[in-house]
Amino acid sequence: MDHGDRLARAAAEVAAQRRRLAADPVLRERSAALKRWQAGRLARTHADFLDAPRYRAAARFFLDDLYGGHDFARRDAELARVIPTLSRMLPDSALATLADAVELDALTERLDEAVADALGARLDKGVDEAQYARAYRRAGPRAEREHQLDLVLAIGRSLDRLVRHPLIGSILRAMGGPARMAGFSAMHAFLVRGFDAFSEIGGASEFLRRIDARERTILDRLSSGQTADWTQVPGGC
Repeated sequence: MDHGDRLARAAAEVAAQRRRLAADPVLRERSAALKRWQAGRLARTHADFLDAPRYRAAARFFLDDLYGGHDFARRDAELARVIPTLSRMLPDSALATLADAVELDALTERLDEAVADALGARLDKGVDEAQYARAYRRAGPRAEREHQLDLVLAIGRSLDRLVRHPLIGSILRAMGGPARMAGFSAMHAFLVRGFDAFSEIGGASEFLRRIDARERTILDRLSSGQTADWTQVPGGC
């Protein structure tokens, strides 16, 4: 399957998920509450990256644009009409990054909906780490969680490769006006934010290695039934 087809399939799945949430205000609010809780956990786990000038922009991009509670409604609305345009106008490497991002969005929405459903009314009052851990184990197989992390890392590696080619950055910036005219300014802004964030690192391999180690440690702890201090992982900047 080429990147345009992957993007189209993931976009269709995300659109269906958004319609389902729009039809269920209670689940929509609980899913939003869950995203806020998870964004807070990620910020605590990776606080050292957020505090480090070298890594701050990339960490914020991961938390806000990939793994956090960012609202993708505008991006979704664009996707419904501009996938053929994206396939024609974007470099293949950039299109692959977008396909990974939307596939990640679809998978994350599906898993978050399952966790929110497992937690139910407890989300209305707030949940603790033990309650979250139990819902996490009920909500989806480990393989899906591993794939979720693999997609996050794949996007990071793609952006790290993109920034090594200055011409790609020039192309992305030159596309700002055409992107607005063609109706995919949110998608374009996502790529530019990622490109700029990873440009500041000067090589992201160590950053990505630490993200992988931390999140996989947490995945292991949650999957094995640990409920105490599972968010505390070693390895500062």
